Amino acid sequence: MQKPAITGLRLGLSCWILLCLGGASLLAAGAPPRQWGDWPVWGDQGDGTYLNPVIPADYSDLDCIRVGGDYYAISSTFQFSPGMVILHSRDLVNWEIMGHAVADLTQIGPELNWDRLNRYGKGIWAGAIRYHDRRFWIYFGTPDEGYFMTTAVDPAGPWEPVHRVLAETGWDDPCPFWDDDGQGYLVGSNFRDGYKIHLWRLTPDGRGVERDSDHLIHQSKGSEANKLYKINGTYYHFFSEARPEGRVVMMERAKNIFGPYTEIRQLSRADRVAREPNQGGLVQTPEGDWFFLTHHGTGSWEGRCVSLLPVTWVDGWPLIGEVGPDGLGMMTWSGKIPRGGTAVPAPQSSDEFTGPVLPAQWEWNYQPRAERWSLTERPGWLRLHAFQPLPPGDLMKAGNTLTQRSLRTPTNEVVIELDLGGMTDGQQAGLCHFSKTHAALGVMQTGAIRTLVSVNNGAVTPGPEIPGRRLWLKSTWGLDGESRFSFSLDGRTYTGFGPAYQLAWGNYRGDRIGIYSFNSKGDDGYVDVDFFHYVHAGPRGDPRP
Repeated sequence: MQKPAITGLRLGLSCWILLCLGGASLLAAGAPPRQWGDWPVWGDQGDGTYLNPVIPADYSDLDCIRVGGDYYAISSTFQFSPGMVILHSRDLVNWEIMGHAVADLTQIGPELNWDRLNRYGKGIWAGAIRYHDRRFWIYFGTPDEGYFMTTAVDPAGPWEPVHRVLAETGWDDPCPFWDDDGQGYLVGSNFRDGYKIHLWRLTPDGRGVERDSDHLIHQSKGSEANKLYKINGTYYHFFSEARPEGRVVMMERAKNIFGPYTEIRQLSRADRVAREPNQGGLVQTPEGDWFFLTHHGTGSWEGRCVSLLPVTWVDGWPLIGEVGPDGLGMMTWSGKIPRGGTAVPAPQSSDEFTGPVLPAQWEWNYQPRAERWSLTERPGWLRLHAFQPLPPGDLMKAGNTLTQRSLRTPTNEVVIELDLGGMTDGQQAGLCHFSKTHAALGVMQTGAIRTLVSVNNGAVTPGPEIPGRRLWLKSTWGLDGESRFSFSLDGRTYTGFGPAYQLAWGNYRGDRIGIYSFNSKGDDGYVDVDFFHYVHAGPRGDPRP
């Protein structure tokens, strides 16, 4: 067995733990779930081991780097704003949301604004994060607008306004690379042209590519998920491709950055049962061990969730997961946690709306209309001013819906409290779930009368009149993703209302839970939100806020 000098051998990570949760039988920690999503426990198990997924929520198109003792990951955000979420960890297992790289989506294009709402399934796709010249650099693509970049000294921001690197449609999955002499390069796939993978030199400032340096370095069916690495003087091009048995992780290497890349190796098996882990970042710990932080590429209702796989170097190739008898990596469901910092329960969720800015877990559906929401007009409350959707009455075409990711854990409960005193005729406000389909429980005002209303994929169920100005709304779901809505007039006793809603996958996204307010009759009225409380099962099954 051969390994690079800068790596350490990643030894076997299979381990067994006792699981006793809700009367469940003793299970092997490393065993796959009986069916996808059947993970009563996940992440950090508190004994130095972890179970996959490490984040059971929608963090798609991952990339990951280490700088010193800190790990930073980015994930695509499509039409949500702020865009390109940034995660931070000290051990690759416990992650918190640090912030976002793109504050204003209109820097990308007008279709991502609240008055267009025209980029479902598009917007910010996969990108890559790198550390060079004492700065962090993020490059990403959008299928309609091209390649973009931004840079920052601190990954928490501020990030520079995005700059267009390549103004063409049909490109995805770019990754920058700076060689030892400081020359930068950019690799990316042209999915419009048969997934040809191109490599260019970057301009000295990193804001453009030298078009005359264009080299075609690879083409295969569905070849994308590009990353570039240099290890022991050899250039490695990481990518994935589509085969009849499923999507597989690939790598090619050469002694020259532009190739030819004549050596090529498959790094892992196609695994449709594990929903094809394939896009992510190879990262080395300070101790020399290697890991692959990846999404599961075939989304379910929770989206494309996050797993951490060990990497074993064999003959100079980084095989991902446990090495099988055929010499290919296999999905692993457990491992030892790399040495690091203090565990965190999960990425942030609940919010009291007491801060001067929205916490990092929140993302608007499209770029919001800035003057139509406030945290200061009524301190301690989020005020959502209503305005007309495009067209009237359509939640999916309503601006300023505030969202965050839904987790796939055994128990999930979200509660919001609304003050309805500012509502006017034609306004609706409440709690919703959506991806491609949607459901909501809220209140509708007609004249001076406010009534409860349930919406489930366009089917409207009117409810009782709401006599006062306070209303509590709740959604609960479990591992099956079946959401049940309920309401309360006192914050203590809840009554179920409306049909069950199956959380869903759509537009390349998992389910989002959100707070909405719109008015089909005009720009009038507002609703105040006192809090958003999200309690879910933590990594070891205990409830976490």
